[in-house]
Amino acid sequence: MLRDANLIPLSRQHQHALALCVRIDRALPVGDSDLAAWQSEITQQFQTEIGVHFVAEELVLFPAAHNFPELMALVEELRFDHALLRESFAKAEARQMSATDLSAFARRMSDHIRKEERQLFERMQALMNREELARIGQNLEAALRDAEQACILPTDATQLRPAK
Repeated sequence: MLRDANLIPLSRQHQHALALCVRIDRALPVGDSDLAAWQSEITQQFQTEIGVHFVAEELVLFPAAHNFPELMALVEELRFDHALLRESFAKAEARQMSATDLSAFARRMSDHIRKEERQLFERMQALMNREELARIGQNLEAALRDAEQACILPTDATQLRPAK
């Protein structure tokens, strides 16, 4: 199903986060000398975009989806994912991630995004009418206003590597 225009801003941000996950996955195993660079980039991504993204989902998207009984359990699961991911972001900010933590973070983040895109967004588009989706779009626009639109450039340690 094509993504509704009102959800596209979230999908674009998902693409940015998925790109980070792909780069982490391709860099594995990460040596101790590169961990600081990865943690710095993860922290920067959270501070500039993902933190605002999570809040927008929690204030706008999840409450709207929670109105549909069939989506309630999924919304609660996604809220729990956010809590776990925030712990990972805090660990990265404190420079306490191990290489194993980094790998687990990338997998958890990727799984979370795919769950939102493939399950939540698809079902919301099927269940909601145009007016409901338009209202979500307006509210998301306001909620995402503080997210930076700049691209984060990888460092030498975090740039995309050819697939192994």
